Amino acid sequence: MMRNRRQMVPHPQPTIGQAWTGRHVVLLHCTVDNKFSNLYKSFHAPIEPPRENCAETLSQLLSIGYRIHAITPISSNLIQYFLVLE
Repeated sequence: MMRNRRQMVPHPQPTIGQAWTGRHVVLLHCTVDNKFSNLYKSFHAPIEPPRENCAETLSQLLSIGYRIHAITPISSNLIQYFLVLE
């Protein structure tokens, strides 16, 4: 006697080293005199190591494909760049 078996379809497994697909977010903090202060990112966001020169760090992120979503003054000496990669 044969039973009908449901065919099991395996779930795709992520490839090691494969970038997470979706939206990536980076918050870049810089001083008003162009010095890098800090960088916060979503877990799998692709980035290059930040440079001391904030304009260079921003240039690297734009080269990767990030777009500036917002620029916000955090204090009288600190600016936050909100960048998104889709």
